[in-house]
Amino acid sequence: MPGPLDGIRVLDLTAALAGPYCTMVLADLGAEVIKIESPAGEVTRRVGPDPEPDGSGEPTLGGYFQSINRGKRSIAIDLKTDAGRHQLLALVRTADVFVENFGPGVIDRLGLSYAEIQAVNPRIVYGSLTGFGAAWAGASPYAEWPAMDITIQAMAGALSITGTEDGQPIKIGPGIGDIFPGVMLSSGILAALLEAKESGIGQQVDVAMYDAILALCERIVYQYSYTGQVPRPVGNTHPILTPFDVLEAKDGWIAIAATTQGRWKVLCSIMGQPELVDDPRFLHEGLRAKNRALVRQIVAVWVAEHTRDEVTSMLAGRVPVGPVNDVHDIFEDPHGWVRDMLVRVDNPGSDTRAVIAGQPIKLSRTPSAVRGRAPFLDEDGAAIRIELNVAASPVEVTS
Repeated sequence: MPGPLDGIRVLDLTAALAGPYCTMVLADLGAEVIKIESPAGEVTRRVGPDPEPDGSGEPTLGGYFQSINRGKRSIAIDLKTDAGRHQLLALVRTADVFVENFGPGVIDRLGLSYAEIQAVNPRIVYGSLTGFGAAWAGASPYAEWPAMDITIQAMAGALSITGTEDGQPIKIGPGIGDIFPGVMLSSGILAALLEAKESGIGQQVDVAMYDAILALCERIVYQYSYTGQVPRPVGNTHPILTPFDVLEAKDGWIAIAATTQGRWKVLCSIMGQPELVDDPRFLHEGLRAKNRALVRQIVAVWVAEHTRDEVTSMLAGRVPVGPVNDVHDIFEDPHGWVRDMLVRVDNPGSDTRAVIAGQPIKLSRTPSAVRGRAPFLDEDGAAIRIELNVAASPVEVTS
């Protein structure tokens, strides 16, 4: 079934994680995403893990590339040549969206700035994702700095509040410094597409990785503004709400959050300690936060007496609770499969299909979907060149 972006053509000139994640979202929502790669191929094509080959000699696709480039088409274009530029501009004339995440200065050297692309197609929406943003939206002093997930987590505040209670910062596991900016860019592109439908004129959408992560860390901004205090890491608990923690059961770890008055009352009853509700130290949310260490100790002692399954069965549906699942647990849990959040795709050159994370945006009439595996380099190049009626001789790919 067609998705809500059926009929939208996206030119994807992105690499690594942040940009491809943005265009992956658009592909899952039904857009035709054409991944434009150099003859050497995008860098993540050479990043594993690689599947066990089936002995056929057929090329394979690594997990990193499969995950965030599913459902796209690929054409190899050498943007440094006149022929390559001619092919790209032919594509621009047919496109609705142009997305790039080149490093500082690269887009200008290639002659592919927004002004140059808009001159060819005035209605195009031009999405840019960089570490510190485009000068027109605010000239950052760090504009020329390269950026990576961990450096952005550090600079934009995430690491300052993530870590052990003694203050040691710990990187957030998923690459949020890339992924969240990619999601934000996809949202901005959709807004610009909606506006362009009315005005007939496109615009540039700029997302800086730094800005997106600072927005994600919104709590530290208002806390500092209101209190003058600098928030610090507090381990697995919450600086304002309690109980809100990860605690050790007999057979592993489990998260519990009973932060409202009603849920605290229910938790106390289940723990067999209803008298805690009227304890003057715990009468309301503010007092419990003030006595966080004692609340944690009380709940931790109770959790330690039970297995994860026992705690879950007692609290499920009444108090927010969740076992700390590793990915094996997630594969064994029905939720990911029934919600299409674990999706099998073709895995050429291997005897087994790949499993990748699905699309969490669900729509009732024009559904999102993982619409196929990732493409091989220039797999769709010949067909795209014929569609455009441009020089059909393919680029000699080197990967």
